[in-house]
Parts: sequence; structure tokens; C-alpha cells
Amino acid sequence: MSRPQTSIVDSPYQQSIAEYWNAEKNPVNLRLGEVDGLYHHHYGIGAVDWSVLDAPPEVRDQRIIEELHRLETAQADVLLDNLGLVAAEDRLLDSGCGRGGSSVMAHQRFDCQVDGVSISQKQVDFANGRADELGIAGNVRYHLRNMLETGFDTGAFQGIWNNESTMYVDLSVLFEEYRRLLRRGGRYVCITGCYNDTYGLPSRAVSTINAHYICDIHPRSTYFRELAANRMVPVSVIDLTAATIPYWELRAKSALATGIEQAFLDAYRDGSFQYLLIAADRI
Repeated sequence: MSRPQTSIVDSPYQQSIAEYWNAEKNPVNLRLGEVDGLYHHHYGIGAVDWSVLDAPPEVRDQRIIEELHRLETAQADVLLDNLGLVAAEDRLLDSGCGRGGSSVMAHQRFDCQVDGVSISQKQVDFANGRADELGIAGNVRYHLRNMLETGFDTGAFQGIWNNESTMYVDLSVLFEEYRRLLRRGGRYVCITGCYNDTYGLPSRAVSTINAHYICDIHPRSTYFRELAANRMVPVSVIDLTAATIPYWELRAKSALATGIEQAFLDAYRDGSFQYLLIAADRI
């Protein structure tokens, strides 16, 4: 059972985000998902197979797409690696699930129930359609809900993750909800871009990324402060910055480049922006 939910979005800003994702048809998300049916809304990590750039012209774009998708799936695998022990009877929450690729991967790995939430009706409908096609709709379900007030029962989840979605919300409110949703000993994992406090205020490149995605990238320190305030203790912090730069270098050379690639590369290289995985246990 779930608690009643009064509304989906709680501000004009969230309404604008929902409208953005309801209208979004970005090929960098859709064409990569068509490779194997896993539709991601995040970036990639790992060594690039640069030979894809030397493929014959008639297949070069497709080879690059397949390589970018492989790197994005590798990123999701690393996130799932850090969820700790998950049993088949456990329940997981993909918070800010996009089109649902990571939820499918989690169910395939752990054979457990996975719920995804998004404030985009289009994303929820798409993800539920994919779950139906895969025959897993009984175990993987997507809901039109706000990650800040999900309506799920207290202590319902063994694990929760955000994959590049925390920059759209207030972390103090978000982690208060996760403190409620996670059972004692449950695990929270996020992969996120955050700006480096030692740099000062957000750099020009970070500000460009904020404007491009209509988001508000948090400083690194805010994650740890708000986790501690909500009884979540980090057990692992992995700096993925160096591991993600090759992905952006390849994407910049692809037909799917959106123009934001150089801002990411500049911010990562000058140290003003970091790509972190944080895993924390609920105590």
C-alpha cells in the first residue's frame, strides 16, 4: 500500500522540468536506447574503443552510438555494483528513473521488485511500455510521482538510487524523504556531477551546463552534509571524473553531439566539476 499523494509537482520550476521531459526527443537518448532496448538518461564511463572512429562512413555513426551506449550501460553497472547485498524479496527505488533502463538492469541482476518514479508522464508511459514488452511488468513498475514526496510506505525499500537526477531538487528535502523510505541498514547510491567547493562558486562551464539542462548543480559538500543530517553514512565515495572524460571526448566527435560536450570537458579538466559516486547506508 502507499500513502495518498496530494500532487506531482510542487513548484513552477518542477512544472517546467516535467514539460521539458514530456517534450524531449533527444537522439542522444533515443538512438542509444535502440541498440539493445535499454534506454538511459545518464552518461558513460570507461575506456573508449577509439577504433569506431575509423569505421567505414556507412557504419561509422552506428558504431559510435553502440560504443556510447556500452559506456552508459557500464556506468549503470557500476552504480548497481554499489547497492550492496540485495535479495529477491527486497524492493528497490529508481528515483528519477527516466525511460527506465537502470530499473530493468537492476531487476535482471537481483531478480527483485523495482519501482521507478518520474514527474514526466511521457517517461513513465514509455518505461511501463518497455516493461510490458520485456514481460517484467509484474516486478518493474514506473509511477508518475515526485521523488521529494513519493507516497510510498515508510521503510519500503532496501535500496534507492539517483543517477544524475539530484541536480533538479533540494537535497535537504530529498534526503529527508529517503531517510523515511529506506529501512535501517538500507543503501542509497547516487552518481552525480557536482561542483568542487575548493574552486569557489560554480565556474563558467558549470554555469553553462546548468543553463543547458535547466538544473542547479550542487556543491560537493552539500551531499555529505545532507546525508549526515538524514542518518545516511557514506560507505564508499568514488571519483569517476577521469573515467567519464573519454565518453565526452567520443560524444563530441559523434553526430549526436548537442553542443554541451565542450562545457563538460572544460569543467572536468579544470577541476571545477567532479563526477562522483556516493554510496551511503541508512543507520
